[in-house]
Amino acid sequence: MKKIYLSLFFSCSVFLGHAQDEKTKIADEFFSKYEFVNAAKEYQKLVRGVKTDNYINLQLAESYYNIFNTVEAAKYYGKAIAVNPELDAEVYYKYAQMLKASGRYDTANDVMKKFATLAPTDFRTIAFQKEPDYIPRLRSQEDLYTFEDSGLNMAAGSDFGAFLTQNDTLYFASTRTENKKTYGWNNQPFLDLFQAKYDPEIQTFSQIKAVSEINTKYHDGPATVSADGKTMYFATESFREGSFIKNKAKLLKFGKVSLFKATKKGKKWGDFEAFPYNGKEYSTSNPSLSKDGKTLYFASDMPGTLGGMDIWKVAINEDGTYGAPENLGAKVNTEGRESFPFISDDNKLYFASDSRKGFGGLDVYVLDLEIKDAEVKNLGNPINTPKDDFSFSFYPDKNIGFFSTNRVGRDDIYKAIPVCHVEMYVTTINEKTGEILTGAQVKILDDRNNIIEIKYSDARGIVEYVVDCRKNFVLQVDRSGYESKIIELPPHKGGRQQVTVSLRPIEVIVVEEQILLGYVYFEFDKANITQQGSFELNKLVQVMERNPNMKVQIKSHTDTRGSDVYNLKLSERRAQTTLQYLISMGISPSRLIAKGYGESEPKVDCGDNCTEEQHAINRRSEFIILQK
Repeated sequence: MKKIYLSLFFSCSVFLGHAQDEKTKIADEFFSKYEFVNAAKEYQKLVRGVKTDNYINLQLAESYYNIFNTVEAAKYYGKAIAVNPELDAEVYYKYAQMLKASGRYDTANDVMKKFATLAPTDFRTIAFQKEPDYIPRLRSQEDLYTFEDSGLNMAAGSDFGAFLTQNDTLYFASTRTENKKTYGWNNQPFLDLFQAKYDPEIQTFSQIKAVSEINTKYHDGPATVSADGKTMYFATESFREGSFIKNKAKLLKFGKVSLFKATKKGKKWGDFEAFPYNGKEYSTSNPSLSKDGKTLYFASDMPGTLGGMDIWKVAINEDGTYGAPENLGAKVNTEGRESFPFISDDNKLYFASDSRKGFGGLDVYVLDLEIKDAEVKNLGNPINTPKDDFSFSFYPDKNIGFFSTNRVGRDDIYKAIPVCHVEMYVTTINEKTGEILTGAQVKILDDRNNIIEIKYSDARGIVEYVVDCRKNFVLQVDRSGYESKIIELPPHKGGRQQVTVSLRPIEVIVVEEQILLGYVYFEFDKANITQQGSFELNKLVQVMERNPNMKVQIKSHTDTRGSDVYNLKLSERRAQTTLQYLISMGISPSRLIAKGYGESEPKVDCGDNCTEEQHAINRRSEFIILQK
């Protein structure tokens, strides 16, 4: 799809500051008591569009930041910065974090660049500048392939429709034949079918020559060959079988593109047979055989076509007869033109279309036929461009593909070299019944615990991702009424990976008087709810929703660094922030009690010799049942 360039447009107005006054007194009081839900409600009453005091924008951003409402926090940080670009560097950093947490990574990177200019020696700046784009772009913008010239192309003319056989013979259509009459459409010679020998070790071609027994004085090619190398289907013109429409008034004959079958006889092709579904008034073209040789895919505008040209398939019976042609339907075909089908050995259908969302002209798309109800995907950059890009073929066992494009003003063949990636299909099911679960939230995180993308399982219970096969990833899966689950995904060799996540229905996650959750941890000297904290707190929300009489005490703690007095105050802030998050998720304040215990109840009693990991374990909130 087209590249999306995001930029931030900031106002040049100056923020003159704000002193607390009667208008903000109630909201400020809630904020000072860490009652961020109520604070946000009160600040919202003071929003006046573009006339909103920037103090209100900032206070709203901070309120939402503390309870991890990423969308609203990002919104109001953005508003505040738009009014006053000279705000403190920390505001930019928080803004970037909220953008990333909302999946808006390009904008987040732009904000981080501004942060880096304001705080050049900050360790966060140094880490960012080492690898500013470590968070993968949206999957639709990922490069799935690189490309390079095939070495087959002529300086003038057209070359397209590459098909590679099991024994490394490449067939393709070309206008390179000399002294052949030209075709009125583009004043180039008629197409002929050619072959070349491919060397997979050095990925080069040699012994290029015409397939003379196939070629006629009209258009011939492209072609597809069976796995055993004995059967070929190729496109030609209907004149070959004497089929055409006469225009007696103009003394013209109008032919169509037709398909023919050929059988290998020694080193030559012979026994030509016309495809029984050729027609005088429509074309059949661009054939592709399935790996088992039992299905032929082709393009046609025969009756039943949805648009200008559709992708069809037909069964090939053991006795050589054919079933009835089947239109692949609206899943693949549109009101425009779909053509150049290719079916790979791993059962993916590649095809070209000029009517789907793409760069322009013909773009290449893929449909994974192994995945039930899979969706058609654009192959993206750099395969697709604003020019025509088409005739894509891919060979998983050889790890190479070929495609054709007119990006330099003529039809050329390029090699498509896959980037190592994993096409991940995550299916969510009920652990007890095995039923699929729709609407489950599936977050995928990178090895730095940054959210790459957030999606929801569809009617099939499936979420689809494309990720780098060389990296570790983590899935966080949530659904109302079910225990959340974290799945670690180690590097994968690439290709298709199917992951089933079974979620256990929530009954009661309780032992004695304590609710069994992962601890809600805090960063050093911080009290805001983190990504990890929100994940665990969402479990508590679901438990309390299913147990409406339950009351819970929140106990928050610090590590042993800092004075007793300071740590007690810090733990109180953590307790209040935890409470505010639960209130923001719909839990009544009357069911919650929050108290800070400072460093008085360490989870790991390590005194003055704690490791960083032990300190982190001690910075936590935990939950005690007061009433079931």
